[in-house]
Formats: sequence, C-alpha cells, structure tokens
Amino acid sequence: MSVVKAVRAPVRAAFLRSALASAGAVPEVAARLPPGASLSLRVTGDRELRRLNREFLGEDHPTDVLSFPSGGVGSDEYLGDIALSWPMVVRQAAGFGHPVEVEAVLLCVHGLLHLLGWDHRTAAEEREMGRLTRAGLAAAGVSGLAANRI
Repeated sequence: MSVVKAVRAPVRAAFLRSALASAGAVPEVAARLPPGASLSLRVTGDRELRRLNREFLGEDHPTDVLSFPSGGVGSDEYLGDIALSWPMVVRQAAGFGHPVEVEAVLLCVHGLLHLLGWDHRTAAEEREMGRLTRAGLAAAGVSGLAANRI
C-alpha cells in the first residue's frame, strides 16, 4: 500500500498502513480482499477533496474521505484509491472529542470498506459499515472512539 502525504499531518504513514492491514484481517473484510491486493491512500486537504467530490460525484463541497474503486480483477488486484482530508480529520476529531489518530483510522477503514463494495445508502447498510468500522479499529488496536461517532 502506498501512502502519500500531500499536506502536513502529524500521523505516520506506517501507522496508517498498519491500521489498514489490521482492519483487512477482520474476517468479513479479509473474505473480500484478493491475495496481493493493494491500494493508495492520499492524505491531503479540503481543497483537493472538494475538487474530487465535485468532479466525480457532482457535489461542490469538501468531504472527509473519498474512495475510488479500480474495478480491477486478478490475483494482484489494485483495489483503488482513498483520499483523506487531514483538515477534516482534525475538525471532526475535535468535534467528537477523540484523538486525530482515531478519526484518521476510522476514515481510512471507512474508505477501505467502500473500495471492497460496502455502502451506507440504507439504515441496515449503515449499521453494517459501522460494525465493520468498529471491528477494524479494534483489530488495529485503536481505542478512544467517541460513543456518538458511529
């Protein structure tokens, strides 16, 4: 997995890689991960997330995380790209009252779930994504999530 930090963010790329790898070991997630699967994570700013959101989803506002599945197949499948807004991570962590590392991992796991086909269009899907996100955080050893976050 490649991690590109396009903005200053006091979180180590190795920490994010490790957290995503651990989340990938959650049984339901692991079942969807092909052998040799990889992805790219870009830690960037609100301006880039706003541009991507507008360009690809037609929504003209910044957001916290976006996922772009590759749609590829094969044993060395490239899952796609995740873009994470660091300023949004900081604001949301402060708003919920948990550490920025918790928010960053939560959003990375959320992005990974989207790359693997999960969504949250219905209440049932939202509950399932929340459950898997919490399981991913636990697998990564990340604690301190605010009770009202997911």
